Amino acid sequence: MTLLSFEASQNMLNLLEVHLCKNENIPLSSSLGRVLAKDIVASYNDPKFPTAAMDGYAVIYSDLDSKSISISGSNPAGNDETRIVKKGTCIKTFTGSKMPEGADTLIQIENVDAVDGKIIIEKKVPRGSSIRPIGEGYKAGDVLIKKGTKIGFAEIGVMAGLNCVMVNVVLRPRIAVIATGSEILDLGQESANPAQIRSSNNYTLAALFESAGAEVIQLGTVGDDKDSIMKTFENALSCADILVSTGGVSVGDYDFVKDIVPRLGAEVIFKGVSIKPGRHIMLAQRENKFILALPGFAYSSTVTAILYTLPLITKMLGKTNSFQIVEAKLSEDFNKRSRFTEFTACNVSLEDGQYFVNFDGKKVGSSAILTNMLNNSALMISGEEDKNLEAGTFVNVILLENF
Repeated sequence: MTLLSFEASQNMLNLLEVHLCKNENIPLSSSLGRVLAKDIVASYNDPKFPTAAMDGYAVIYSDLDSKSISISGSNPAGNDETRIVKKGTCIKTFTGSKMPEGADTLIQIENVDAVDGKIIIEKKVPRGSSIRPIGEGYKAGDVLIKKGTKIGFAEIGVMAGLNCVMVNVVLRPRIAVIATGSEILDLGQESANPAQIRSSNNYTLAALFESAGAEVIQLGTVGDDKDSIMKTFENALSCADILVSTGGVSVGDYDFVKDIVPRLGAEVIFKGVSIKPGRHIMLAQRENKFILALPGFAYSSTVTAILYTLPLITKMLGKTNSFQIVEAKLSEDFNKRSRFTEFTACNVSLEDGQYFVNFDGKKVGSSAILTNMLNNSALMISGEEDKNLEAGTFVNVILLENF
């Protein structure tokens, strides 16, 4: 089988046209983790007027040279203050309050002694001290949050401050996930056959896709039966934007998926990529729907899902990057195991602004060892042309966080 290079497969993936992002309006309180469909633009200045940054007294700066200043009253937060601070007077003003007209400085409470309706200056402050100027936070017309941003706690806070009751977000792409193979058992199923194994692929991938912003249709498992697989795939394509299956793409007698996909009327974009793990991966398209047939081993299916499914989700959400790739330095020697582009589970640490890679606790074996991805692991990339790499070599690493 002729294998496509990893770079060529990624270029083909990037060139795919996906259907335009659809939008929906949802309550701000339900928007965590969703992707913005429109820029969030400030409609006014924040603050709208000079505001006290601390508790203190609103004064005229030149009066701070006086022995004492008369207190004209109190100005609590939320008060629409209309009094004017005149020479020789001050108004007690609290954090978040509108600064009274005429005052150009706020002297903190701890810098004065209030006695008999006057303040005695104990420590002078600079002109303009502790006053938030108009537009300190943002100005009207500023783009505060760009479309394509995944909404987190800070985004929700900013939008709440702008009184965004409803938020326009991208409709989440729907992904159907299916694990194939007569040897696998779904959660809760019992079997007296010790040769069967517990299915984890469909749950691993469902969690991965949901963390990337997709809506997942969990279709469980289906055995190695052509008619059953065909029917399950057809049903999946009727309700999902992307169908992701695991198993059945290699060269075994019971690997039916690779033959069924073309029978569904899908155009095979590529089959077989020079990567380890996952070289038997298949990508196909039927109209505006996509099929990704991934290998059955747990580590293989997870890695290929990151490399090929996440970019499709990213396109459909209108986002820019599927994952972050950083440069890191090897802390130990690395022995490359194949002539393919390899994606090796590793540990990454950040020290003084430099990433370092090691393989402590990572097992060397088949592509079934999903536990290698525990404990905030990352994926180190070694290219087809790379041989064994010495400690100190710089490599590229995919960070497996914040999809």
